[in-house]
Amino acid sequence: MNETTRTVGFIGLGHMGGPMAANLVKAGHRVNGFDLVPELLATAAESGVEPADTAVAAVTAADVVITMLPAGRHVLGLYRDEGLLAAARPGTLFIDCSTIDVADARTAHEAAVAAGMRTLDAPVSGGVVGAEAATLTFMVGGAKPEFADAEPLLAAMGKKIVHCGGAGAGQAAKICNNMILGISMIAVSEAFVLGESLGLSHQALFDVASTASGQCWALTTNCPVPGPVPTSPANRDYAPGFAAPLMAKDLGLAANAARACGVPARLGLTAAELYAAYAVGTGAHEDFSGIVRTLRNGAATAPTSEPHRDAKGGTPA
Repeated sequence: MNETTRTVGFIGLGHMGGPMAANLVKAGHRVNGFDLVPELLATAAESGVEPADTAVAAVTAADVVITMLPAGRHVLGLYRDEGLLAAARPGTLFIDCSTIDVADARTAHEAAVAAGMRTLDAPVSGGVVGAEAATLTFMVGGAKPEFADAEPLLAAMGKKIVHCGGAGAGQAAKICNNMILGISMIAVSEAFVLGESLGLSHQALFDVASTASGQCWALTTNCPVPGPVPTSPANRDYAPGFAAPLMAKDLGLAANAARACGVPARLGLTAAELYAAYAVGTGAHEDFSGIVRTLRNGAATAPTSEPHRDAKGGTPA
């Protein structure tokens, strides 16, 4: 090992955390890992992660602690109730890569600082594919010295690392970005459903919109209908790349933040409602682009609206 080698305590070795920890091992770092699921811990061990018996045991000798957990309550619970902050050495850098509420991220930051630790929030974008390929984007909130210290580690797991501002700014960037994505996917899906009703082929609409003002990631990379983009989940019966429940979670966080800040965010709130319903129904095990089928079915049963009328009350030709 060289002088830049770090000892990392990694908590949460699921679909995202497991590959991320493995990439740190590949980069020459020592990783002590823990997960509540024994099978995940065993899989991580096959990649060179040293399994710990408890979360506390994983962090006691760590230079850096990375968490990748489902929600803010899990992060705060580990930090405070489970004793991670008390067990770590003073000055340990805590990096939370979970996607959680901005308020929870700031609370976690305050708790870490009060315990004599350094901290960053660093949620990711790129999904399981990005985690496996070490091509994630990290959106980082926290002080500049901590960001500089963490950047080489994050670079072992991703290809783009952006310092977004102070504590909580990484989470803010993540939920704003995913609000754009959720709204965009609904817009693209509705356009394809409308095109179908008008007799327009999927390929024709794609060929126009992908090179015109309708171009966006939801169309050109994650196209919600099969055919135009062979690598999109639509061609695999919507097997998830980015699962609908995760989109529903992120949009829920964005909706909570919008309400707390008094921002109307009408499209964001509507997207959150649509994905919340989709994720607990047919979309529970589907990619978020599969919402096109829900929108298509909804269009088939929706009541006929009144025709749009111009300012003089007439129906436009």
